[in-house]
Amino acid sequence: MKNKLKNLPSQPGIYLFFNSDKELIYVGKATSLKDRVRSYFSGSSTSRPIENLIHEVKNIKWVVTDSVLEAIILEAIYIKDKNPKYNVLGKDDKSWNYIALTRDKYPTLKTIRQHEYKQLTEVDKRKKYGKIFGPFPGLKTKETLKLLRQIFTYSTCKPDQERACFYHQIEQCLGVCTNEITAAEYKRKSINPLSLFLSGKKKQLIKTLDQRMKRASRDENFEEAQRLLFQIQNLQKIHDVALLNKSFFINPLKRLQNNFSRIEGYDISNLGSTGIVGSMVVFEHGEPAKSDYRKFKIKTLKKQSDVDALAEMIDRRAKRDDWPLPDLFLIDGGKPQVNKVNQILKEHNIKTPVIGIAKGAARKKNEFHVPKNKKLTEWLSQHKNVLIQVRDEAHRFAITYQRSLRKIK
Repeated sequence: MKNKLKNLPSQPGIYLFFNSDKELIYVGKATSLKDRVRSYFSGSSTSRPIENLIHEVKNIKWVVTDSVLEAIILEAIYIKDKNPKYNVLGKDDKSWNYIALTRDKYPTLKTIRQHEYKQLTEVDKRKKYGKIFGPFPGLKTKETLKLLRQIFTYSTCKPDQERACFYHQIEQCLGVCTNEITAAEYKRKSINPLSLFLSGKKKQLIKTLDQRMKRASRDENFEEAQRLLFQIQNLQKIHDVALLNKSFFINPLKRLQNNFSRIEGYDISNLGSTGIVGSMVVFEHGEPAKSDYRKFKIKTLKKQSDVDALAEMIDRRAKRDDWPLPDLFLIDGGKPQVNKVNQILKEHNIKTPVIGIAKGAARKKNEFHVPKNKKLTEWLSQHKNVLIQVRDEAHRFAITYQRSLRKIK
């Protein structure tokens, strides 16, 4: 067991607990397998029910996933197929949810709570829903549906509407509301890929989409090829920072010791020297605090420079006495960016520490630039995955703002 715990990876995934009879007794998900699983064996106690039965665990296995969302889906598949006894004990918990595809002509997604699901007869299930996925313990369904809409552009609108729906305007609806797509096309382009993904078949789905993209390109249907390319890219790098309750982001045993609970993340997005924007995202206890997000149009630069653009943004942010200061600034960038931000903060007499994340020379890894601070270094060793998620969210928010400005123009 010591070797198992030592070799746990920091990536998202699911962990499997087995008893002495080699029976799977519990499956769980994590943003960091290392943090989550080790917390069970730390000697401290929390309110988690499985912790009272940890003495039964004689073996641990795990499956690494590319994202938290895929860990959520894989956990649900294991619970449904294997029926681990200590997962089933918790099935009356109000946080358990299902995701269902409706049987409408243009199907959409609905969430079903555990108590509602138990009241459905088999006839109701077949009549109302095409497929039901889950159960998903501890899932934030609103954020999950939003993310799935971004990737698969499923619709919640109806045909023959007087005007295009909001999601059609932001390119997250294929045109059900404006009669631009038939029911058969909608199912092929949106619902079938979504169903494959929720069934845990992402690799198969990407292979299928790649074949369709190449076929569309050969047929000179470049708009469809571009749509498929974006979908493949979104599947390969899923931004899913807000799908789980905060206990899945921060080890509950360390929460009282954690002095870096509010983090501000910054990124720059540019389109030439005249189209530079910046983003500020805020996370509290591992969760995005979206009401505190801020956008910046960079105004003072005459040439493209991420360092100078970042300096302007941090300077403007530092002047806002009405915004609460974070416990940590996170910058998308390396040593030059971190040094510049520290310089600006020093001018404003702000002593909050700054961490930078650079992608490395080959842009294939995350290099952390951390001040000499023992407490911060120890905290970072346990929370790198959270910081990567903050950085990714800042990047997404900056890109979204950049695209919205281009559409306005």
